[in-house]
Amino acid sequence: MFKKVLIANRGEIALRVIRTCKEMGIKTVAVYSKADADSLHVRFADEAVCIGPAASSESYLSIPNIIAAAEITNADAIHPGYGFLSENAKFSRICAEHGIKFIGATGDQIDKMGDKATAKETMKEAGVPCVPGSEGILDSLEHARKTAKKIGYPVMMKATAGGGGKGMRAIFAESELEGAWKSARRESAAAFGNDGMYMEKLILEPRHIEIQVIGDSYGKACHLSERDCSVQRRHQKLVEETPSPFMTDKLRKKMGDAAVKAAEFIAYEGAGTVEFLVDKDRNFYFMEMNTRIQVEHPITEQVVGFDLIREQIKVAAGEKISGKNYFPEMHSIEVRINAEDAFNDFRPSPGMIASFHAPGGHGVRLDTHCYSGYMIPPFYDSMIAKLIVTARTREEAIDKLERALGEFVIEGVKTTIPFHQQLLQNEDFRRGVYTTKFMEDFELKDPAK
Repeated sequence: MFKKVLIANRGEIALRVIRTCKEMGIKTVAVYSKADADSLHVRFADEAVCIGPAASSESYLSIPNIIAAAEITNADAIHPGYGFLSENAKFSRICAEHGIKFIGATGDQIDKMGDKATAKETMKEAGVPCVPGSEGILDSLEHARKTAKKIGYPVMMKATAGGGGKGMRAIFAESELEGAWKSARRESAAAFGNDGMYMEKLILEPRHIEIQVIGDSYGKACHLSERDCSVQRRHQKLVEETPSPFMTDKLRKKMGDAAVKAAEFIAYEGAGTVEFLVDKDRNFYFMEMNTRIQVEHPITEQVVGFDLIREQIKVAAGEKISGKNYFPEMHSIEVRINAEDAFNDFRPSPGMIASFHAPGGHGVRLDTHCYSGYMIPPFYDSMIAKLIVTARTREEAIDKLERALGEFVIEGVKTTIPFHQQLLQNEDFRRGVYTTKFMEDFELKDPAK
């Protein structure tokens, strides 16, 4: 087992990893930018190293600075969390070259699954159902036209290096294709330095359902059931729950088996998520694989009694998994609390938290790095907390979440708490009747108006 783990991340996920490491008797090293000097992950780690100024490119994305921090503190492993360098194949390889264990996928595995077009071809080889689409990357506008005609409109143009909804365009007719092609490539080049595009059939009324998998270094994988992430805004998840209200036992088994097949086909090592689009007839199609821990991993932990960070560390240290699949025994829902003004187009709201009161009680979990007096910096993602509730049934979980949101006090900045409170009043959500288009029809009412 590792003696010392450096956490190459910030905020709540860094704190989350530190907690499990402490429980396992492993020393921890926090890295931080100058903007994060007062963050809780810095306070609770055994050691902390400043790796640069506020800009991510000069701190949390600086591989030389992070490797140097690991070497001067004699860390024998690095946990990348999510975001930043967590799915960077180059970083995984550099860690290996320096004799530091990357707690996550190997560089080759990230290469196979990180590029969406390559991942789709890999999954076809594995026999996992995929959305009909282009064979690899589109090399021209004419290629895009022929492909769209072949698979039939509507289609979805996607950036092969994409994420967070960047470089994605829904196209319903040929007349829209050229404009979408040009704007998607520009956006992708600006966001990722890569304007490669591929195309898929647009699945109407889809659910976004993902399967949590874990694989060991001996080629064995298992799944820990599903999470429904369909409530999204601009392809950013807002609410996640497990089990999915749309799922059946038969579908759960089929999707779970497909996810394990996908992981074992590439001999996947670590925790990962195989993401699917599921149509209204419960046909499912591979969408992508996230080769890292997910933001929403706590709801899976709550319903199967599993510490996913602990399992990541154990697998990275060479331990075998049991090979047993896990199924939800409770119902858990997570809402992301962002420092955003929901009544002003979700505009970011950095600043000083004047007052902070966390909700509590049976079945309530709060993952956060914030506290009264904490300054939310404007340089990073706006998520400041994850509120997770767990109960015997979905109805009980929703009631518990409503109560917990009512107790949650954050003053000094705008947050998405009022949005979630209104969401829970929505009849379609309460009945579990929603798709990825849910937010397009959701009417948010500003109480000040």
